[in-house]
Order: sequence, then structure tokens, then C-alpha cells
Amino acid sequence: MQALLAIARAIDRFTEFVGKSVMWLILVAVLVSAINAIVRKLFNMSSNAWLELQWYLFGAAFMLAAANTLSRNEHIRIDIFYASRSRKTQNWIDLFGHLFFLLPFVALMTWMLVPYMMDAIRTGQISTNAGGLLIWPARAILLAGFVLLLAQSFAEIIKKIAVIQGLIEDPHSFVTAQEAAERESKAVAEALLASRKDNA
Repeated sequence: MQALLAIARAIDRFTEFVGKSVMWLILVAVLVSAINAIVRKLFNMSSNAWLELQWYLFGAAFMLAAANTLSRNEHIRIDIFYASRSRKTQNWIDLFGHLFFLLPFVALMTWMLVPYMMDAIRTGQISTNAGGLLIWPARAILLAGFVLLLAQSFAEIIKKIAVIQGLIEDPHSFVTAQEAAERESKAVAEALLASRKDNA
């Protein structure tokens, strides 16, 4: 199990590195959007390629950071049933969900995206928009995102089994939206009291 945990930690580090790296793509997308808008207004010039580049950049940031989001347990969940259970039960629910929903889905998507991307490369497919970009980079981004999610799924399953067996500490203590709001309110109230004391 220790060898598997070492692999899981390596996957965590890699997806964290990718997740932190691709956040800069959002800034690049904003800059491309701003430059495109300025050029369009000042010179009455534009191109669908610039618009599609924005979509590619945003899509890359979203897809390539998804695995890191999973490792941080920050994907949206419906916690009406989940929140009322003990942490031990929640861990079993997570393991069941990872094994029977997440893993099969990302494995299927990865398997289906390989020929989908290869077909775009082979045919040199281009966007149907006038002046649009090649299609294969967008499909490659999708494939890369799901490959990372597939690896992170294995890592999460390994860690969840280790937590259930008591081999490692639970890295994600679940907090409901209400508890998070209460903690935030308490922190704000304490900060306000501290600032009033400083000003007094």
C-alpha cells in the first residue's frame, strides 16, 4: 500500500503543478480578449481566430485544472444526503462514487477522445467559422484533461482506501455550506472586533 500511496502523492504533485501553471491561461485569455476588443473598436478589424483562441485558452485552463480541483475535493457536490452522514460513511460514499461513477466515466471519455483527436489531426480539420483555428488542439486539450482526471481518480481511490484503513489522516474533512458560512462569519466578526480594539 505504501508504494501505491507514493504513486498517489506523485500524481497529486503533478496535477497541482499543472493546475497552478494553467491558471495563467486565464490572464492570457483576458489579454487576448482586451486586445481584440481594442483593435476592433479602433481599426474596425477582427478575426474569428482571436475569439476561438480565447475559447481554447479558457477551455485549457478549465480542463487541465480539473484534476487538481478533484485532488483538493473542491468539485461541486449535492450534500443533502452526504452532509448528514458520519465522516466514515462519507468516505465510503466517496470511494463508491470514485469506483463506480468517476473512474468509468473518465476512462470511457479518455478512450473515446483518442480517435476523436486523431481524426482531427489526420483530416486537418479546421473550424467552420471563417478564419477559424485548427480543431485538433482543442480536442488534444480535452484528451489531456481527461488523462489527468483518470490519473487523479486512481490517486483518490488509493488515498480513500488508505484513509478508511487508517493508514493516513483524512486530507479533506467535509464542511457543509452552512458550516463554511458560519466559519466565515465568525472570522469576519473577529477581524472587525480586532480592528476596533486597534483603533480604540
